[in-house]
Amino acid sequence: MAIDSALLAILVCPACKTKVVLVKDGAGLQCGTCHRVYPVKDDIPVMLIDEATVEVPTTVR
Repeated sequence: MAIDSALLAILVCPACKTKVVLVKDGAGLQCGTCHRVYPVKDDIPVMLIDEATVEVPTTVR
């Protein structure tokens, strides 16, 4: 079971209020602004700043 599209449409990063997108085959939700990745456990997004990891994208030269 995946995250409902209606729920995904309203979820935002609690730190900076930017929309989040699914990453890691649905195992996380990433913010495009602050790069926090919030885990998805048992199809439930854990939108707690303390539970998030920060994954800064690498630049391609």
